[in-house]
Amino acid sequence: MADVTGPISTLPGSGHRLPDGTMCDRHPDRPAVARIQGETDSFGSEMNDLCTECLEAQRVYARSPEARTGRCDWCKTNATDLSNTRDIDEGSAGPVYRVCGGCKKKQDDAIREELDRYDREHGPLDDGYDDYDD
Repeated sequence: MADVTGPISTLPGSGHRLPDGTMCDRHPDRPAVARIQGETDSFGSEMNDLCTECLEAQRVYARSPEARTGRCDWCKTNATDLSNTRDIDEGSAGPVYRVCGGCKKKQDDAIREELDRYDREHGPLDDGYDDYDD
């Protein structure tokens, strides 16, 4: 398992470039076919190097009810629809939270409301790229 130090903005389960010659973490005699981001926090993340068998097992688990069931980090209720997310106010490399669908929707709605309010008060963001004829 490779450690990546420093801020990382992707979430657990994300795929990353696999260096040539990398072997599977669980089966050192097999070549790895994928590097999948594992545990992640504000200090960095673990990268799991997986052979074909391990990659398939990881995919099966990720789709299982067990992988999405537990206690929501934000509302503290038990849920069966947990997913990884970050609090936008903590930055793109802040802590990763496991949150229920209701909390995720509240966050998404609050972000949309803030963007809409900004547009009403200041007009839509204009990056200037549409003004060039080059």
